[in-house]
Amino acid sequence: MTRPAERNSSSRRAKLSRARQSRRPSRLGTAAGVAAEPDYLLSTDAGFPGLLKRVWRAATAAEDLPAAVDMLLTLGGHVPADVQLRALGSADEIALWALSGVSWRADWAAGADGAEGADRAGGGAAVFVGELGLCTNGRVAVRVPSRGPLATEVDLVDGVLHVPWTAQALADYQAAVVRAATRRAGAIADCRAWLAAAGPGGRADLLEQLKDAAQRTAPFVLYQDRKQYTNFRDRNTITGKTLWPGHPDCALSGLQALPLELWSDNDAELVVCLALLVRSAGYARIEEANGTQLTLDHVAYLLERTRQAYSGVPGEPRIPPAASTGVAGLNDLAERLRARRPGLGRTVQLYREIHGALMHKVERVAGPPGPGAERREADLCARLRERLPVSGRTLHELGASVAAAPGWLARPHGGFGTGLESLVHATVVAANAVFEADFAMSRGMRSLPRLVRALRAQDWSQIAQWDLPEYFCCVVPAEPARRYFGDSVEQLADIAWAISARMQYNSWHFIAGNLPKVADVVARDYFVPPTIPDLAYHSDQHHHGHVAARVRWSIRSPQPVTVLDRTFTGFIDLRLLRCEGPRFDEQDLLAARRGSAFIAGATSAAAALVAAGTDIEITSFDPDWHWATIAAPESPTLPATPAVGS
Repeated sequence: MTRPAERNSSSRRAKLSRARQSRRPSRLGTAAGVAAEPDYLLSTDAGFPGLLKRVWRAATAAEDLPAAVDMLLTLGGHVPADVQLRALGSADEIALWALSGVSWRADWAAGADGAEGADRAGGGAAVFVGELGLCTNGRVAVRVPSRGPLATEVDLVDGVLHVPWTAQALADYQAAVVRAATRRAGAIADCRAWLAAAGPGGRADLLEQLKDAAQRTAPFVLYQDRKQYTNFRDRNTITGKTLWPGHPDCALSGLQALPLELWSDNDAELVVCLALLVRSAGYARIEEANGTQLTLDHVAYLLERTRQAYSGVPGEPRIPPAASTGVAGLNDLAERLRARRPGLGRTVQLYREIHGALMHKVERVAGPPGPGAERREADLCARLRERLPVSGRTLHELGASVAAAPGWLARPHGGFGTGLESLVHATVVAANAVFEADFAMSRGMRSLPRLVRALRAQDWSQIAQWDLPEYFCCVVPAEPARRYFGDSVEQLADIAWAISARMQYNSWHFIAGNLPKVADVVARDYFVPPTIPDLAYHSDQHHHGHVAARVRWSIRSPQPVTVLDRTFTGFIDLRLLRCEGPRFDEQDLLAARRGSAFIAGATSAAAALVAAGTDIEITSFDPDWHWATIAAPESPTLPATPAVGS
């Protein structure tokens, strides 16, 4: 294999020429944007569309209605059923309960709420023939007596299942609809009263906060019945990636000049529910409602689930439940949860589960580290002691040894220009082997000296203006992972670089969230930096890069780094990916968290050296490096650990 041609000149003309060249490892030295077609084409059914087609085929082949409903609600085992149940609009929710007895509400599922022992097994003559369908956004749709055929109202994956309604099911449905309408009217009146009590100034401040939350938060899709609120692309209705702040199409911006009396019921409840979520944990809590209905009932469910999790932490006092499911009671509970949350992080590990098929997140409280986490950590430590001048039996002790004598981080080590680069690479390589991953990676900033100078000058605008090349990400694939990419090391190198470039973007996207909100920072696109790790399941569904890289299971472990006297949240990350095989679990996450803390501690130590006058620049981990270490046959750094599932 021959390596792509490279130019090695520091002249301005050469740099401009290089800037016009492709950064894809397999195309280094060639002009960018001249390929006749993409090198790697994805099937039109790749990711989510293909999943939905498979799920629908399985549902239509199911032996009975309960089996078909379970297939649709779980998307063939890809998401928890309760997420899909909480995505149903009021009429669809009641209809599915009347037909099958399934509900996310504990009292309904137990047969309460007026269900007089109804026979839902299909007995009795049909008095109405409804429909069950799967929408192209993944939601389940139910045709109810007051509506026409589903095909006229929603975008379906394919056809429909015809579902007969008995007289009993119809009576249960009708009675529950009346109760739901009464409950809904009370909730709307409560929301309007709370908003009225806030006054015009309070509502204006609230709308500004929620617009900022929508702009600084990862993509979400929320529903009120069949009305969709989203900050991302398709049918965008809230400030985000498509609508700029103040855009007239933004539902929140459109309320700012309107008297409360002219707000729609949907918008009034939207604002109140978003406010409750933000008050309970900041902007990130919105993502825990992703893909579900945003009503007081659903917010009450989410906050109560969180209260139970927090109250179950050993040694922590119990948090009392909400005094009521009204706005005032939920607001009090939200504030108690927010007050308790920081202290929990000092005794237990909070993390999020991400269900990639519906981009839904659930906050969890991890249990204590067990044998699995301890074994992973011991293996990591052994590998790091072999490659780095560190000592200790735990990652904390290894980190302490780096902090005690950090000078080597600034000197060449292990074939790298600096010890910091060597440490990052050694940790990523070790993590790849220890966690039996297909890819491992860590990201950060290339020039700590430049950051230190900008911080001392308080030049926030300069930091905000830095572009992607100011950041790096070291991506190391396991050699067997190439079997997922046509058994081609060239494609494996290209995939690794694509991942690296995306992680550089993440560093760029988070850095501004740590800066004072001067005009240039506020005007810049950024997300609130992540503070807790996550486990992602079935991520190879929506994100184009995840589909291309076949990112099915992943661990993300962001960590803060201290530079001078400022803490940069989410500054570094240790991320692990598997394309197939068993998913990562909580014990894996706890061990990975200690690994990312080791890198973060070393980066903070390096920043302290820079603050004292030492120069540390990260020059590795660019396209050339990824080509040389992955595609070049003489590469000594590619781990040969068999991938899980091989």
